Amino acid sequence: MSRLEGRHVALGITGGIAAFKAIECLRLLTEEGADVRVLMTPEATRFIAPLTFEALSGHPVASDWLADGRGGEAHIDLAGWAEVLVIVPATANTLAKLALGIADDVLTGTALATRAPLVVAPAMHDLMLSHPQTEAHLETLKEGGVYIVSPVVGRLASGRVAQGRLAAPERVVAVIRAVLSGAYNLEGCRVVITAGGTREPIDPVRFIGNASSGRMGRALATVAASRGAEVTLVTTMPADLEGITEVPVQTAAEMLAALQEATARAHILVMAAAVSDYRVEDPAPSKLKRAQGGRELRLTPNVDVLDSVGPRSGLFRVGFALETERLVENAKAKLAGHGLDLIVANQVGAGIGIGSEDNAVTILGPSGVVDEVPRAPKGEVAERIWDAITATRGRRT
Repeated sequence: MSRLEGRHVALGITGGIAAFKAIECLRLLTEEGADVRVLMTPEATRFIAPLTFEALSGHPVASDWLADGRGGEAHIDLAGWAEVLVIVPATANTLAKLALGIADDVLTGTALATRAPLVVAPAMHDLMLSHPQTEAHLETLKEGGVYIVSPVVGRLASGRVAQGRLAAPERVVAVIRAVLSGAYNLEGCRVVITAGGTREPIDPVRFIGNASSGRMGRALATVAASRGAEVTLVTTMPADLEGITEVPVQTAAEMLAALQEATARAHILVMAAAVSDYRVEDPAPSKLKRAQGGRELRLTPNVDVLDSVGPRSGLFRVGFALETERLVENAKAKLAGHGLDLIVANQVGAGIGIGSEDNAVTILGPSGVVDEVPRAPKGEVAERIWDAITATRGRRT
């Protein structure tokens, strides 16, 4: 069952050009089974007609809190019904009202009356976003426990490319999912994740590699970010993931160098990348030609990235074990040999694991099996892995 199945989501929309993206947020929420009621400020109705949201949500839109028939209590009804109130987009004007407790429309009135969590996704011109007053209001909201889905750098309505563009709807919904499931528990945590298969050069255009797609690492990074973490993804397959710092690498040696820098202040390291065990001892300086005949490649053991990063106080280390046989036995040996806090074991074959969209894993700690995750899309597996990480870390603090 989806983590949003049957949950009550109040979706607030304010008067900004990014209001059209709230339509996609509503679609994603309803597809996951959420019951969504929409609230609009008067200004928002000038950008998008309420009928659009009524058709997609199956409920009337609240846009006038003094409308006939509700006795001026629409905001109180919605405040009690909602399990979470989400504002997409949140303009500078609305942020100011929320921070100061001003309630002059159905949306801000509901925000003041509800005791449900509040998720806010700001969007505005960068000059407004960077104004000291806006920054102060955002800080007030954060201190008050409001979940902020930070805007990103992108093309704004003015044509300017700067920070202030609304976060992607998928990212907003991921935060909602984390908040409602009680999994928004990585705020203030610095996480480093590796993804993809390393590529060890044979010549300038060929390499020794593997079938890793990097999907598992990217899924882990996306879930961690949705739970509030500051995420750095060291990857051989950059995907320009929103809200995540990506460090592109190719070889195991490059990955190690990037990790030594990235983990210096990290709290959690998750090694999901498929690192090559061997590299070519003497790569050719120019492209090899078939006409040159056969060539013998001499392989030498690669650097052990996980051992080289090594354990240190304050760094929770999670490894991955990809095996073709004796899955649990080999994973336990790797867990102990590397001094890991957890290891995620997955087996090759049957359309799961490396190179596929699904995975099935066994999560082990020093005391034994922590969780058995049956076959599922890698995004769902990533959720379970992070549940195991946070639970294990929590027991040690």
